[in-house]
Amino acid sequence: MENYTKLKELVASIEADAQKFYNNGNSAAGTRVRKGLQEIKTLAQEIRNEITAIKNAAKK
Repeated sequence: MENYTKLKELVASIEADAQKFYNNGNSAAGTRVRKGLQEIKTLAQEIRNEITAIKNAAKK
C-alpha cells in the first residue's frame, strides 16, 4: 500500500508542470512531466509485481 500512496503523490506532484506545459507552452515543464511519467510507469510496474507476488503467495 505504501507504493500506491507514493504513486498518488507522484501524480499530484506533476500536475502543476502539466498545466504549465499545456496552458503556457512551457517546454521545460513538459520535460519535467515526461520525467515524472517515466517514474510513474516504473512505480506502477513495481506495484503490479507486488500484487502478483501477494496473489501467488495466497494461493499456496
